[in-house]
Amino acid sequence: MPAFPEINVEKLKVNGMGQRRVVLAGGSGFLGRTLARKLLQKNYEVVVLTRSPHERTDGIVEMVWNGKSLGDWVQYVDGAHAIVNLTGRSVNCPHTPENVREIKESRINSVNTVAAAIHNVAHPPGVWVQAGSLAFYGDLEDQWCEENTPSGQGEAVETCRLWESTFKIVPLANTRRVLLRIGLVLARNRGALSVLGKLTRWFLGGAAGNGRQYVSWIHRADMNQMFLDSIERDDAIGVFNATAPNPVTNAEFMRELRRAMHRPWCPPAPVWAVRFGSRLMQTEPSLALTGRRCTPRHFLGIGFKFQFPELPGALADIYG
Repeated sequence: MPAFPEINVEKLKVNGMGQRRVVLAGGSGFLGRTLARKLLQKNYEVVVLTRSPHERTDGIVEMVWNGKSLGDWVQYVDGAHAIVNLTGRSVNCPHTPENVREIKESRINSVNTVAAAIHNVAHPPGVWVQAGSLAFYGDLEDQWCEENTPSGQGEAVETCRLWESTFKIVPLANTRRVLLRIGLVLARNRGALSVLGKLTRWFLGGAAGNGRQYVSWIHRADMNQMFLDSIERDDAIGVFNATAPNPVTNAEFMRELRRAMHRPWCPPAPVWAVRFGSRLMQTEPSLALTGRRCTPRHFLGIGFKFQFPELPGALADIYG
């Protein structure tokens, strides 16, 4: 398994690991909200770092942060059990030069800011879990991508490389590091499935383009458990593909989605139609027209048990 610099796990257990506080940087988004609820159920103290904090009645503390500079939130990093960095401008937008710059800077700046916070506290967190993306591999058609597969080509790949290298080069003596390359997280009315579900409900649930591009997906419940395992397991160190073990083609994905939503066959959308629709929806067509076939080899290697390893069962759970 690709590993970061060796750490003293025994020393980690003494240094800050006795407290069960988890800080979620950028935790007000889809992944952060679902993870925060899961952590509360596991009796963690949860602190969410967000641009627009609100008073909460569920026990979660929200603190203001801009992803670029230190602030009052740093006090919660001191002695924390873990910090999870989910920060990054959404890629669900037109990939204009300005938007691409913001996507890249939001990720790199947040990593540098978390690193600065860890270096400025007396008791650093026991583990830093950093969100990444399977886009690191580029579009390799039907080639299987494991954690040691080299990165591909393209602007999104370059962003991922910079994002990961910024995280990996931070010198941390007493903080375990985990990098999760996250696939398409499935949840009803959340993330990409909110858009795909609406299209399918409107009888527009055909494949995108030729439909042969792969979708590496994961059910929200398994994604939350991967975060928990990354936080709690001492043997979780290095890079992990956060995806289910059975990716499917775009055509297969849309077929199963139609079946789960009780919709009939729908003809595929040609590339020109995907591009036109993406313009209307103010998103990026390459998100639908490219893909990657990834396997969670390292999670399987440490014995991770998937609740939803197959797409039909995952969608049946989501759509009931």
